[in-house]
Formats: sequence, C-alpha cells, structure tokens
Amino acid sequence: RTIDDPAPVPAPAAAPARRTRRGHNAQTEHIIGTSPQIEHVRLLIDKVAPCEARVLITGENGTGKALVARWLHAKSNRAAAPFVEVNCAAIPSELIESELFGHERGAFTSAIKQRRGKFEQADGGTLFMDEIGDMSLAAQAKVLRALQENRISRVGSDKDIAATNKNLREEIRKGNFREDLYHRIGVVVVRVPALREHAQDIPLLVDHFIRTICAEYHIPAKRIEEEALSELQTMPWSGNIRELRNVIERLIILSEERITPADVKAYC
Repeated sequence: RTIDDPAPVPAPAAAPARRTRRGHNAQTEHIIGTSPQIEHVRLLIDKVAPCEARVLITGENGTGKALVARWLHAKSNRAAAPFVEVNCAAIPSELIESELFGHERGAFTSAIKQRRGKFEQADGGTLFMDEIGDMSLAAQAKVLRALQENRISRVGSDKDIAATNKNLREEIRKGNFREDLYHRIGVVVVRVPALREHAQDIPLLVDHFIRTICAEYHIPAKRIEEEALSELQTMPWSGNIRELRNVIERLIILSEERITPADVKAYC
C-alpha cells in the first residue's frame, strides 16, 4: 500500500525483498519527533491509513520512508494481514516480473516449481514497493496493468504503497518513469522531511539511539553533553536519520564515560 515516493495504492504493499510481517502497532518502531514537520507526517498517516487509497511516499535516503509505510499498514484495517516489502532497486530487471507476479513451473529454465509473487503474498494486506523509481519501464508497464485491472498473472500462465528517493516528476520529464503509473500510485503523497528540516528533533532521536544502542551492547546508557548535542544539530546530515544513528553508535563505541563536543568533532 505504500510505494516510496509520494502516494498510496489500494492493494498489497511491497518493500525490501522477501520480508513478510504481520502488522501491529506494538511491533512497529515509533516515529520520533515533535517538530511540525513530523507531526504533519503523523497526521497524514492517521488520515490515510483507514482508507484504501494508494500511497506514494517520497523523501531522501535515510529519512524513514519504510517506517512510514509500516505505520500506514499498522493503523489500517489490513493490520492483521501480511506487510510484504520488495526492494525494486535490488532485483535484476529480468527477474522483477517473476518476483512481483510469481511464475508457473517450467515458465523458464530455472523455474522448477510454482512460485507466488509479492502481489499474491500481500493479498488482503499491504505491498510496499521500495525504490519504485528504479524500476525499468517494462516492469512499470506490467505493474500499471496489474493496478488498472486489479488482477495479476503469473509468468507462464489489494492496498499498495510505493516509495522512492527520486523526484518522479523529474524522472517523468526525462522519460525514465511512466506518467500514467505515477498518477495511478499517487492518490495520496506523503513526503518525509530531510533531517536538516527538523533539526529540533535531533535531541529526541539521539536520546532514543543512545538508549537503544547501549542496550544492544549491554552497557549503561551514556550521557551526552548539551554542547555535543548542539554540534550535532548544526551538521548537514546528508544521510539523514540513518546517518545519525551510525554516528551515535560510533560515538558510543569511541567516547569515554560521556559524549563530549570534542568527541563529536573528532569522530563525526
């Protein structure tokens, strides 16, 4: 139901390859932040989740698009059904059709048995198609047909979410993405802001990552000095929240009893 680029889609949802989850709020990591930008994302999730509209989630790498997709699923009427992720960028173009739609035994040389595709696996649940902007034009045409006809055919023979870090309108202009598919998946567009746009949430994120990472290392949570936090808030964070988490883990490993401004300058 989510795609990675702005806009919801009613049907199964796909994201990272071959991961299926049962949606439940208690199993979904919280969206951390109190900034207006993050509150707006939460508001959109609450409004969109009960609907059957297709959703397109857009945002830079590392902003948390997959987390938004999981919350859309967890708050929907499909929460008890599968949440299926497929990473469109990680699948070779010649295999994307089989991955999404499945195949019959003998459909091609290595097809030794029947295989259900992501659309079938997500039946009744959510298909999250991550990095849909990296899908080939040929694969886009097949996805468009499946969405238009609300049915799929295995090779040889219900809410959708898509996401992307690309500007799909620019990709359309370049001829790399089908405009008709964009409008089909873009019923609702959810833009996840870059971390630099809501730097006021960095202290909350840092606190969360310190507690989580220290627990993983089985050590007491380290203190971080206010000046160190201020240093972190001034950084550009091109890798967004994913980069921030990596930096905090590095600081936990390399700092002493507490994280100081000197540590931030030395290791970030």
